[in-house]
Amino acid sequence: MRPEALDLHRDSIVVDGHCDSVLELMGFGFDGKDAEPRDLAVRGTRGHADIPRLLEGGVTAQVFALFTDDKYVPDAAAHTRRMLNAMEDLFGRTDRIRLALSARDVEEAKAEGRLAAFLGIEGGEAIGESLAELRAFYARGVRLLGLTWNRRNALGRGAAGEGTGGLTDFGRKVVAEMERLGMIVDVSHLSDEALDDLLAVTRRPVVASHSNSRAVRDHRRNLTDAQAEGIAATGGLIGVTFAGSFVDEVPEKVCLARLLDHVDRLVSVVGADHVGLGTDFDGFLDKSGVVLPDCTSLPLLTEGLLDRGYSPGNVRAILGGNWMRVIREVLG
Repeated sequence: MRPEALDLHRDSIVVDGHCDSVLELMGFGFDGKDAEPRDLAVRGTRGHADIPRLLEGGVTAQVFALFTDDKYVPDAAAHTRRMLNAMEDLFGRTDRIRLALSARDVEEAKAEGRLAAFLGIEGGEAIGESLAELRAFYARGVRLLGLTWNRRNALGRGAAGEGTGGLTDFGRKVVAEMERLGMIVDVSHLSDEALDDLLAVTRRPVVASHSNSRAVRDHRRNLTDAQAEGIAATGGLIGVTFAGSFVDEVPEKVCLARLLDHVDRLVSVVGADHVGLGTDFDGFLDKSGVVLPDCTSLPLLTEGLLDRGYSPGNVRAILGGNWMRVIREVLG
C-alpha cells in the first residue's frame, strides 16, 4: 500500500455497519448447521473477523448483528437474549472492546485504541408483537434493529417473503417507538413495498446497513436508485456489503474493483455523504466470491477509493464519517 493511503485509513474513524460474527461466537452456523464456537477475543484464522483482526484492520466501531436463523424463529426472543448474554460476557473478558451507545463512545474508543461495539438485531422476530420486548432490548444496549430478515414477520414482509404487502400496522408502531427511544431503523432485507411504506412514515435517518446497488447487480437485496434516494432524503445512508452474491452474479467477477463500482454508482445517485460500509463479514460464504479475504485487508478499500479519485474528505465520510452523523442524530 501507498503510505499516504495507509495513514489516511489509520487516522480515520472506520465504522462497519454489519457483521454476523456473533454467530461464530455462539457456534450458530448461518446455514442452519452448528459449528465450533469461536472466541472473538482471540485472533483466529477462521471466518472474517474477531476483535484483534478488526483492530488490525483499522475498524473503530463495529455493529454486531444478533441474527435469528429459520430454525430458531419459534424461540426468537430467548435465542436473541442468549446471543446478547454472550456479547456481554465478551465485554467482561477483554478490555479491547467496549459497548457503544453513542458517538462519544466511538470517539473515546478511537483515542483508547479499543473497538467500539454497537449491538443490532437482525429481524423483528426477536420482539414478536411486543413493544415492551423492544424496550427491554434497548435497555440492554441494543441500538439498531433490522425490521425484517428475508421472511415475513409481524412487522412486515422481507425481501424473500411470499405474496405481497409491506409494513404492518405493528411495524409502523415499532418504527415510531424506535424513533422515540433513539434506535436506528435498518431497512436492509425489507421488500420493496415495505421499504416504500417505511420511507413514507419515518421522521429520522434510516440506514440500509448492508445493501448494494441494484443498477450494478440486479438482486432483490440491493437498492434501486430511487430507493437509495429515498434513504438519503431521510439523512441516512447505504452501507455497501462485501457479500459476493450482492456484488456480482458471477463469483469469479467478485473483487474489490467490482465493489467500488457499487460505491461509484451510489455516490453518483446520492452523493458521498450517504454511503458507508456494511461488510456482512461472517455472514456469507466465500464460494459466492471474495472482495477482501478478511477485515485486516480493509486498508485496501481506502487505497481503492483514493485510486478512484475520491478526495480524502469523501474517503473519511465513506469509511465512517457518515455513520457517525447518523449515530449522532439518532443515538446522541
